[in-house]
Amino acid sequence: MESSGFSGFSFSCTGVRADAYAAGPTLVFRLRITTSRATRVHALALRCQIRIEPARRGYDDTEAAALTDLFGERSRWGSSLNPVQFAQVSVMVPGFTGEIETDLVVPCTYDTDIAASRYLRALSEGEVPLLMLFSGTAFTGAGGFHVEPVPWDKETAFRLPVKTWREMIEQHFPGCGWIRLPQDAMDALLAYRSRHALPSWQATVETLLDAAGERTP
Repeated sequence: MESSGFSGFSFSCTGVRADAYAAGPTLVFRLRITTSRATRVHALALRCQIRIEPARRGYDDTEAAALTDLFGERSRWGSSLNPVQFAQVSVMVPGFTGEIETDLVVPCTYDTDIAASRYLRALSEGEVPLLMLFSGTAFTGAGGFHVEPVPWDKETAFRLPVKTWREMIEQHFPGCGWIRLPQDAMDALLAYRSRHALPSWQATVETLLDAAGERTP
């Protein structure tokens, strides 16, 4: 899908892949940018906000249960299934005339305190409905530079395969999850682990769950 308007630019996303060589979880979206006239674009300073549109897909019962902490019970989803911020990134697009394709690199996180990460972790299959909103500044003109804004009404929809997200996370956190704790909680856990001579953080958490009677067999 793509959009166009008075600025003369239109945007579409043609694909996405996980960056296998990045230091951390990273998605690379492939953008196609076109102009409605054959004016030379010397450079394009582009900003992109990416939002998850959760109301634009269905969910099975297991996914719905995992999403309760984000959206509440399914009976409330008519009013609570609101967009979730995924990323906001920038890219400098080199000069072109007519059309160009470029990579949009999006660093990701598996921090489960982040709403987007909790949402994505809850999905078992299918696609993630995204909305990509563009803005920025274009430097155009055949005989000189003209500054032209790219307004926020430039947008395109894209569906990110859940499989791509899971492959990216598995590259960096194979078979693992990740949580963030404040320093005082970490200090208390470390003291507990030391007192009980536990060999790992996994053993520490499992011991606490056993003591609380909450561990799933």
